Amino acid sequence: MAVSTGLMTGVPPFPPPSQVTLANWQDPPFNRWAFQHVRELIPTARISRGDGPAWPLPRADRDILGFRFSAGERELSIAEMLDETYTDGFLVLGRGQIVAEHYFNGMAPDVPHLLMSVSKSVTSAVAGVLAGRGELSVGARVEEIVPELGGTSFAGATVQDLLDMRAGTRFDESYHNPEADVRTYERVYLWRPDDGRPRPQDALGYFATLRNDGPHGGPFRYRSILTDVLAWVLERAAGARLPQLIARELWQPMGAEFDAEITVDFRGNPMADGGISATLRDLARFGQLYLQRGRAADGVVVPGGWIDDTIRGAPDGAQAFAGGDNPAGYPAGAHYRNYWWIRDPGVPFFYAWGINGQNVFVHVPSQTVVVKLSTWPTAQSPALGLTVQAVTALASALHDGQL
Repeated sequence: MAVSTGLMTGVPPFPPPSQVTLANWQDPPFNRWAFQHVRELIPTARISRGDGPAWPLPRADRDILGFRFSAGERELSIAEMLDETYTDGFLVLGRGQIVAEHYFNGMAPDVPHLLMSVSKSVTSAVAGVLAGRGELSVGARVEEIVPELGGTSFAGATVQDLLDMRAGTRFDESYHNPEADVRTYERVYLWRPDDGRPRPQDALGYFATLRNDGPHGGPFRYRSILTDVLAWVLERAAGARLPQLIARELWQPMGAEFDAEITVDFRGNPMADGGISATLRDLARFGQLYLQRGRAADGVVVPGGWIDDTIRGAPDGAQAFAGGDNPAGYPAGAHYRNYWWIRDPGVPFFYAWGINGQNVFVHVPSQTVVVKLSTWPTAQSPALGLTVQAVTALASALHDGQL
């Protein structure tokens, strides 16, 4: 893979596992091995696929690597895009069939890869299932479900505020800042070595230390910790731990082919915001589930109304999005809902996104799902924009019969 730092020049092999530590596993080149071996670094809980049949994915393979598309003033092939953006796995579904499936850097069909914040979108699907059965009210205040949250900064926030990143919680997620809140919570979740500084022993204790710097229901501000609070709410509402809920309500009825896993803290609390690892094909099945309004091979898994609401968004969702963190490069009308980025609700075209290059793209008119798992050397990168351009060009070509 072409890279820009001396440490990663050329096509590096995985570093020996003995060189990968809890202190460096998220950094290049160590992340290239670590993102496929999370369970060897951090405690994880199994997300069981059960013993049912997998959702079949028929093959209609096409040679798409040479397909060329425009990216600003450049023209490049899919193969070149994959190389430039540190790809580990790339899968395209067209009308439910595998059009392309490629693996790099030692990854294989049965290898789970860290999803980072795509984990949020998986977690929200469980919320949708529970809401559809009447076991969860997204309009409820969180302390009505988890009374322990009543004495914290989360009191008064609704479940929907958590799902839309519109709670008032102050949480600094600056990955370049070693003093940011995200670095403390990584130590709580056992993602980094303990440096001896005081910290709560577990995630639930950490939630109580946070304060607000805005109103609940305010503008969109991306704070991963809200998903972890949601996980506690889901567990309390359903009376089961999140790994079991994902298995029971999503992974098994969806027809996953392989077990997934999620990292947990000292007391088994799951990192719902970024700790899930899953295989490329199962993530494609998850995207196809959303393309089909929640229907898998054997019936409805996630209520279609939940997915419709995700695409449509809140009445003031676009305004809240533009008036909040206001991410660059999104067109007018874009919004964030139920832990999905709705790039164009009119198409619809939406995606799940995680740092270091994890993506599930859903393009409804062309009936296309694209999954890309990566190990960018940085948490955030212009590679996302390049990938979006590649996906939209592929979707258009598939829709028009050019591929």
